[in-house]
Amino acid sequence: MANSFAGYVRVAAATPDTRVADCAHNAEQILALTKRAAAEGVKLLCLPELSITGYTCGDLFLQEALTRDALSALAYLVDACAGIPTLVIVGLPFPHNGKLFNAAALFRGGVLLGLVPKTNIPNYSEFYELRHFAPAPDETRVVRACGGDVPFGARIIFRCEDEPQLRIAAEICEDLWVPVPPSARHAAAGATVIFNLSASDETVGKSEYRRTLARDQSARLICGYVYADAGGGESSTDMVFASHNLVCENGTVLAESPPFGEGWAVSEIDLRAIDYDRRRINTWKYDDSGYVTVPFSLDSEPSSLVRRIPTHPFVPDDEREKRARCEAILDMQAAGLEKRMTHSGAKTAVIGVSGGLDSCLALLVTARAMRKMGRPMSDAAALTMPCFGTTERTRSNAARLCEALGADCREIDISRSVREHLRDIGVPDDARDVVYENAQARVRTLVLMDVANQTGGIVIGTGDLSELALGWATYNGDHMSMYGVNAGVPKTLVRHIIRHVADVSPSLSGVLEDILDTPVSPELLPPFGDEINQRTERIIGPYELHDFFLYHTVRWGMPPSRVLALCRVAFDGRYMPDEIKSWLRLFYSRFFALQFKRSCLPDGPKIGSVTLSPRGDWRMPSDAACAGWLRELDELE
Repeated sequence: MANSFAGYVRVAAATPDTRVADCAHNAEQILALTKRAAAEGVKLLCLPELSITGYTCGDLFLQEALTRDALSALAYLVDACAGIPTLVIVGLPFPHNGKLFNAAALFRGGVLLGLVPKTNIPNYSEFYELRHFAPAPDETRVVRACGGDVPFGARIIFRCEDEPQLRIAAEICEDLWVPVPPSARHAAAGATVIFNLSASDETVGKSEYRRTLARDQSARLICGYVYADAGGGESSTDMVFASHNLVCENGTVLAESPPFGEGWAVSEIDLRAIDYDRRRINTWKYDDSGYVTVPFSLDSEPSSLVRRIPTHPFVPDDEREKRARCEAILDMQAAGLEKRMTHSGAKTAVIGVSGGLDSCLALLVTARAMRKMGRPMSDAAALTMPCFGTTERTRSNAARLCEALGADCREIDISRSVREHLRDIGVPDDARDVVYENAQARVRTLVLMDVANQTGGIVIGTGDLSELALGWATYNGDHMSMYGVNAGVPKTLVRHIIRHVADVSPSLSGVLEDILDTPVSPELLPPFGDEINQRTERIIGPYELHDFFLYHTVRWGMPPSRVLALCRVAFDGRYMPDEIKSWLRLFYSRFFALQFKRSCLPDGPKIGSVTLSPRGDWRMPSDAACAGWLRELDELE
């Protein structure tokens, strides 16, 4: 698929096998890593602070022989890498105007692009850098290096002419650890990828702190942040170094070499996602005053990704994080409902319980809200409303769940009411059309609303975020409520929350496990015996695909070509490529055509970064056309 991964750039942070003060050896190690990077499709390679000499040279930095060897090694590397397509960032001591600077050198294609000196020079605890190095000058100047004139300063942006969204800047080790790092300036000046050449020695607990610093800086600055650390080749006289390398993007650690490991971390940074978030977040300010821009050429588009693309982007991979996420979401949902019931003076929470996933989650949330308010579950008026498509399995599970939670459960069979209504409007008894289906949903809502009036309560909506995205709700039927607790929770996450409750609540686990095993269905068509006839995912497609489409379309503003490419990577082997494309077409068609249902949604709490509330994050005309999205999709292979 042409240009499938345009906007991604593969980067690596690597630690060479250093010999202290042996510049020739270190240059060969750096060259070997550069060749490895090129072989693996890496376009940007970052090495540690003072990697040409080693960080732990001490007073040898004041020896002319060492600085001369370092400059010779840099010149050798620039020439030796002339035929290698990777842009390399290395560290070395650089003498200028009677001072010595701890500098980062960037080069590619046989050309030294510039030198960036360290701004913040530590001189505390185990660090004595002011003994040897001066801080970066205030202004960028031109210096002579490797036989040419190059910019030298802490305010340089290296801009890729082939990929305008790739704008590089550098800072060095301590620069990240100060209250206002230079990288904050760099990002404001437009840098999208920031490299940190570091020699951070290892102490107990420091790796986690380092990881947090790099990850959070990438989040704060909405950028890619690549951190290269010194390793075991450094002197162990008073310190040890762990080769703890990190590739971060917008608050996420994409790749990491564990402390005392190989020292190689590689991934792709999504430049378009960075650019999108900076445009979306209007408090992100642009200011490039005092900066010099250095252009360079780079074919940055990878033909494949080493970066992992999660199949379920709304669901954390780590089990401990997943459990914490589920608890946090339940608390948010319950807090929203508690506020609404308290403010409205509602005596009851009226909820239609079908025995399916969404009403199950809504009832669990209601139970938690009741506990928070110190109210009995008898204040939850749970209604089961069997009709033409209801199976004994879902009917039984609805009753079992209500009993287990202590909710007041009423069964109201709506079959007769629906038949009378259909006859009133002239629908034949054998009709099985949309009128037949939607009449059931609207009668159920009528019953819920009237019972809410009867009991002085409010109707709790059960529809989830995935259904709202697809418009999979009957307008003025299950589409309507007085407070929609699930409106911010996608279907894939609904499942994990219910499974979490099953895991921690033995008294509920039996019924919850059976609800989880029940096919998703609105149960609006008569069953085959006691088997569900109408299966939602056979009609509109797998929810895991639609949640993937929703996340990448709404959260990151991705075009169809990229959504399709990433989905094929994420679900490789699970769905055929044409099958994914077909369901993606359906997603766009429904997402656009059924916006009118979202334009008048009931209130409900925002849960995550993707929400479709017309009063919150998503403002879309109800009559917007999706022709452009579908055209792009149709043009793809």
